Amino acid sequence: MTAGTRETVFLDRDGTINVKAPEGDYVKSPAEFELLPGAAAAVAALREAGRRVVVVTNQRGIARGVMTEADLHDIHAAMLDAVGPVDAIYHCPHDEGECDCRKPLPGMLLRAAEELPGLDLARSTMVGDSPSDMAAGRAVGARLVMVGDPRGETVDHSAPSLATAVDWLLAHPLR
Repeated sequence: MTAGTRETVFLDRDGTINVKAPEGDYVKSPAEFELLPGAAAAVAALREAGRRVVVVTNQRGIARGVMTEADLHDIHAAMLDAVGPVDAIYHCPHDEGECDCRKPLPGMLLRAAEELPGLDLARSTMVGDSPSDMAAGRAVGARLVMVGDPRGETVDHSAPSLATAVDWLLAHPLR
C-alpha cells in the first residue's frame, strides 16, 4: 500500500443504500428516500474500519426534468442524516449517451480518483445492485460486490444486502 492510500468502497445509492423506486420512476424528494435495513450500520462499519466511502449514483431524473439538482441535494442531505458522513458523493445527471459518467461507464469513479487524494482504483471495491454498477467497477479494475442476485455477472462476491456485503468486505480486505 502506497503511503496515504486506503481502501476505497464505491457504493451505488438506489437499491444498495436505499429502496429503489419502481422501474421508470425516481426517488425525487427526501420524503421518497427510504433507507434499506442495515445500510446505516454498514456505512458506519466501513468508516470505523478506515475505509474511504464514495457514493456514485446515476440520476437521470434530472435530465428528464422530474427533479432538479436542488432536489438531489436535499435527498443526499437526508441520506447523510440517515447514514452519517461519507467521503464524497458523485452523481450523473445525464440521460444515456450524453456523457462519459453514467454507469456503466466509469466516469464518476475516474473523477473520484482524480479529485480525492490517495485514491488508488486498484485498492477499491464497487458495491451495487445492477450490472451497470459492476461494469463501471470492472472498467477501473475494482473488486466487484453485487447486492442481490448477480444475474450471470462475474463478481468477486454477492450478498443479499449492503450489510452482509460489508461484513464480507471487512473480513476480506484488499492487500
